[in-house]
Amino acid sequence: MKTKFNKTLLASFLCVATGFSNLSHSQQSIDSSSKNYQPVMKQIAKSMWEAPELGFLEHDSSALMQAALAERGFTIKTGVAGMPTAFVAEYGDTGPVIGLLAEMDALPGMGVKNTPDKQPISTNGHVHAGHACGHNLFAGGVIGSALALADYLDKHPEQGKIKVFGTPAEEGGSGKVYMVREGLFDDVDVALHWHPSDRTTAAPYTSLANKSGKFRFYGVAAHAAAAPDRGRSALDAVEAMNMMVNLMREHVPDGTRIHYVITHGGTAPNIVPEFAEVYYYVRSVEPATVLSLWDRLNNAAEGAALGTQTRVEVEVTGGVWSVLPNVTLSKIADQAIVAAQPITLSKDEQAFASNISETLNHSFNMQEHSSSLPFSEKIAVWSASTDVGDVSWQVPTVGISSSTWVKGTPPHTWQASAMSGTDIGYKGMYLASEVLTKTAINLFAHPDNVEAAKKEYLERKDALKYKSMIGDRAPALEYRK
Repeated sequence: MKTKFNKTLLASFLCVATGFSNLSHSQQSIDSSSKNYQPVMKQIAKSMWEAPELGFLEHDSSALMQAALAERGFTIKTGVAGMPTAFVAEYGDTGPVIGLLAEMDALPGMGVKNTPDKQPISTNGHVHAGHACGHNLFAGGVIGSALALADYLDKHPEQGKIKVFGTPAEEGGSGKVYMVREGLFDDVDVALHWHPSDRTTAAPYTSLANKSGKFRFYGVAAHAAAAPDRGRSALDAVEAMNMMVNLMREHVPDGTRIHYVITHGGTAPNIVPEFAEVYYYVRSVEPATVLSLWDRLNNAAEGAALGTQTRVEVEVTGGVWSVLPNVTLSKIADQAIVAAQPITLSKDEQAFASNISETLNHSFNMQEHSSSLPFSEKIAVWSASTDVGDVSWQVPTVGISSSTWVKGTPPHTWQASAMSGTDIGYKGMYLASEVLTKTAINLFAHPDNVEAAKKEYLERKDALKYKSMIGDRAPALEYRK
């Protein structure tokens, strides 16, 4: 599919991007460093932060990334795996293939100004979406790395090629899972990614497998006072299901997470609700546990429908595996972190950091912010879920985190959203981009490291057979409705 871009949105961006592409290699003083592309990274991250887009709706965000890559000579395929905003961009001709993952979606209701106090951005009482997980920084950093690696491959064309994967809807939409299912990672030798965080580290980790979906109950409407006996409440069914699931919490494996929101509970108290909907997530470090618990949720839903004389339909909206760690790759990434210049903040930025730290009941420490965590081979469990997990079961994968937020900042908070639109966030992004670039160059220059990573990958994967949590369903493009 031919790439089409929003020319109005991209006008200011392209004047930055073309400024690089029109320079000769000698003028750019190429040193295989993403530092050369910091203006491009910032423009992408800033533009995405100012115009956040929800999962599967990231049309302008995707176009921004594609524009920078196309300008540099990448070959781009858009709309891959049935998702309009997904793309794969390639550069290079032969040798090992290194994949770079780029996320782009924002979170609903998390739009705030980039101030150290909470100032929601809203229209008619509706709070806008916001980058409270820092995917605007994620995207900018990966594109900067890709551009730097293109420079490197121009000088060493025989060492390999790179692929940039524009991955939509990480937040509950499982965009990468559809790309995995399409076979888009079949020729990739190693996959690299990063994530905004409150600390910098390349230590290996796993995550929680996750399955999500909406349980929709259908009843019979009636006047709640004059004819309640004629009604069958869909809301009663939702509440009955929730009660059973809450009782079930005592009888699940340790580390299990089950959470829900009632997304529709009726229209008025004097009308027996004929429709109600509840949206569930189930998580565990073991994919098999998630699948078992999901079966129990289905049973609870059926029981609730039977007991309230209603009908239930279930739509699976997403599902991801836990991350398969790779210590070999983590060590290489950690070497790049240690070799990089630490993050420094100006006095004004430190004052901002101190003010926002107070909202988190923390005291800001510049040394702590700029220092990376000591490396450990012990596998940590990240108490969240990501569709990177499914990629990691197809190809050796490594991710780092970088200090884009002050210590103590959880993702999916207004503080994370605010800092993702500041120079504090951008400077963490620059570090991450540099580390990704140097890690990839190490792998290009030392193919034996790629083989060692593959060997560990096969040992960890062992006999466990991967099977997508989402089955054969099409991308859940309407999952937010």
